[in-house]
Amino acid sequence: MIHYHVSFDNPLTFYLQVQMTFEVAADATKPLELQLPAWRPGRYELQNFAQKLQRVVVEDAASGEALPVRKITKDRWRLDGAAGRMVRVRYNFYAHQMDAGGSWLDESQLYLNPVQALMYVEGRQDETCQLLLDIPEGWQIACGLPQRGPNTLEAQSFDHLADSPLIASPTLQYRNYEVEGLPFYIWIQGECPVDWARLVQDFRAFSEEQLQLFGSFPAQDYHFLNQILPYPHYHGVEHLNSTVITLGPAELLMTEGLYKELLGVSCHELFHAWNIKSIRPAEMQPYDYSRENYFRTCFVAEGLTTYYGEYLLARAGVRTAEQYFQELNTVLRKHYDDYGRYHLSVADASMDLWLDGYKPGVPDRKVSVYHKGALAALLLDLTLRQLSGHQRSLDNVLRQLWTEFGQTGKGYTEEDYQRAVNEVAGRDMQAYFDKFIYGTAPLEEPLNRVLGFVGCRLLTEENVSAAEGTYGFRAVVSNERTEVTNILPDAPAALALTVDDEIVAVNGRRVSQNLQVLLSDGADQHELTVFRQNRLLTVSLTADPGHRFWQKYTVTKLTTATPEQQASFKQWLKQDFQPV
Repeated sequence: MIHYHVSFDNPLTFYLQVQMTFEVAADATKPLELQLPAWRPGRYELQNFAQKLQRVVVEDAASGEALPVRKITKDRWRLDGAAGRMVRVRYNFYAHQMDAGGSWLDESQLYLNPVQALMYVEGRQDETCQLLLDIPEGWQIACGLPQRGPNTLEAQSFDHLADSPLIASPTLQYRNYEVEGLPFYIWIQGECPVDWARLVQDFRAFSEEQLQLFGSFPAQDYHFLNQILPYPHYHGVEHLNSTVITLGPAELLMTEGLYKELLGVSCHELFHAWNIKSIRPAEMQPYDYSRENYFRTCFVAEGLTTYYGEYLLARAGVRTAEQYFQELNTVLRKHYDDYGRYHLSVADASMDLWLDGYKPGVPDRKVSVYHKGALAALLLDLTLRQLSGHQRSLDNVLRQLWTEFGQTGKGYTEEDYQRAVNEVAGRDMQAYFDKFIYGTAPLEEPLNRVLGFVGCRLLTEENVSAAEGTYGFRAVVSNERTEVTNILPDAPAALALTVDDEIVAVNGRRVSQNLQVLLSDGADQHELTVFRQNRLLTVSLTADPGHRFWQKYTVTKLTTATPEQQASFKQWLKQDFQPV
């Protein structure tokens, strides 16, 4: 067994004291290697957690004798001469990152993601791990791990430990509910108003819908760990039998705007308990925490989950169809705002998460696995429903993946996913994959076609902004400066402006919070005075009367939907059509 001990002397410093103790066999001949994870599952980029460590010491636990240790990479240490010894590793960990994948220490709580802070012994990841928390009397622990004693948690392996965040605090609140005998816990840390009756009712509804979809659950219980913060924030991270959600501002938790965010992220993260934590790509069986784990199927892991995270709330009756369409339209807007959709497939974007997937990146380079992945999932779901008259859907694909891979612990490949889709469709779906997963074909026409099957359509609206709709650029006002932030590559603005230009005048009129007004005078040409690299220039913008830019796409119901379309809508969303 590997023993971990976490304590803190002064929470005002944010430093935790971490100890790791383990016994080394007397006949061990090879040096031991200690590894701190370089990334965490759920965020596919190297985060180099070793930058949070201070003063690593390795010693004989019995005598206190220092043992010879050498750092061999940024987050790996080699230990010689440890045979027959009880080894203790000590270091300080800086817990000052308040998001759903971070760790935090202050006077009110200890919040720990073990994957950030705890090392493992190479080759011994499958050993049982025990974590002792040295916390003040009266503090409660919220965690998916079982407790084996006072403040003592036990994990089946390092992977189990790394996948089990915890909150320890004297002010934790919680409620629990059951679905088909499975216990769910909603934990809240933070000063906020909570309508527990409404919260439990809505959480139970979407939990029931997900369990009905898959038929069984990958764990014995589930914990929603909520950090409700006094400032605006939004983040969630999935784990096998828990999730951490950071959300704020706290006083607005039960208002419509923030509450819908809580429901959306909670439903999304619970879905991940099946899709990615259990139905896992072959490249991540098991996780290698020391390096990138490249995989091309994040459009399955995140795209399908983004689609179902909102869709199931409507199916469960937690949200109306109109509320669901609002969220779907947000995904459409984000997808069509990004011209990277013409340049990178969603499969290649899965690989590029490790490159720059969580940063804005250079203009028009990449596409989002979340947004395009969700729209491709919507297209596939409605296509399967149309082919089978609602006898089969994307639900069937997920159930097949759960049975074949999730319940067996076998990782799936790209080919496995395609095979499952083909089998559910009852035909070869290669064209779908070639166009929308491995290619960059536009989604508008096929989406509009399948939406018609459920009495809806993809509505195209012109952009009324002169800068965006007529000239194809965006600008923001920052510190009283109007600066260009985005330019579409095929727009008139691309011939005259560049990103970071400061626009100071239009046709000789000073720009001051009035750029749109000055460009909306009906003329097809405007002279812009700009500062570019501190040089004053005048450039000419000429409109293309036959071409509009940054059009708006929204899903809406047909005003003349047939009874068949209305019935199809109900089979998809489990709600009456309610004509507009």
